[in-house]
Amino acid sequence: MFSIYRRAKEEANYTATIFLGMLTDRGGVATAKALINASKPSDGYAALYERQRLDLTVEALVVSEPEWQTLFLPQEVDRARRRLRQYGWPA
Repeated sequence: MFSIYRRAKEEANYTATIFLGMLTDRGGVATAKALINASKPSDGYAALYERQRLDLTVEALVVSEPEWQTLFLPQEVDRARRRLRQYGWPA
């Protein structure tokens, strides 16, 4: 999770301050669950979408990494996949 924060900053010129705070306060899994289960995408998700870097979102990490998927309910993985597809990412 901290890796996608650093990569977003370095590769997409996006400093995800709120995301970093969430990671520090809640930890990675709780942060990911909160973002995935939110009724709408976060501002950070929108910012990465605008930069064409959905690969740096929590949703993409959960969908693309099998070891992360085991930490989430199947419905959460599906929700992450649907959100990515809604924004044109081939999940």
